[in-house]
Amino acid sequence: MKLVLESKNINKHFKKPVPFHVLKAISFQIKNGEFVSIMGKSGSGKSTLLYILSTMDTDYEGELYFNQQLITGKSNEELSRIRNKNIGFVFQFHYLLSEFSVLENVMLPAKKLAEKSVQEIEHDAMQKLKMLHIEQLATKKASRISGGEKQRVAIARALINNPTILMGDEPTGNLDSHNSENVFHIFKELKEEKGLSLLIVTHDHDFAKRTDRIIEMEDGRIISP
Repeated sequence: MKLVLESKNINKHFKKPVPFHVLKAISFQIKNGEFVSIMGKSGSGKSTLLYILSTMDTDYEGELYFNQQLITGKSNEELSRIRNKNIGFVFQFHYLLSEFSVLENVMLPAKKLAEKSVQEIEHDAMQKLKMLHIEQLATKKASRISGGEKQRVAIARALINNPTILMGDEPTGNLDSHNSENVFHIFKELKEEKGLSLLIVTHDHDFAKRTDRIIEMEDGRIISP
């Protein structure tokens, strides 16, 4: 089974306001098509770890491999390209641009990557909306749709560049149980039908126990891989 992501002995220190060893010797792997959740109390280092794994934070010790290539030490430009092309993000807050239409929001990361024409990107964006059963919202302003719909749009946007892995930081944190369930089923479908790998930080036990594996963190360490 191909490895999509691997961390080897990752350590992270915060220097201010006082020196603090926030991540301690973090090593684990995520295989192609694996749906993994990360759990732990607030302050256990989950979100800090996710920022490192997503290449947004490069101030750490240890090694990070993506598709079996070492990416630690690469330039910000190279990392930005790897991130745009290979990693989709879904956050607790959807971060949609409220004055843009749903379709325009979904198109944004593909425009940034600039590998396709605007027409192709628009076509791809519509396909993603159809896949998530929200194509009827395409022309609506993002400010005019419900919370559950916004999170689906955020998922469509995360998928626009056909990433290898989808990462989520509490993606159901602001949703009621019905919409949380919808998001879980979307993720499961992406794993089963598209072979997508997923790494989701969550506090939701019901969500986590239905994923393939739970990585449990405590005080900056992994206590169950």
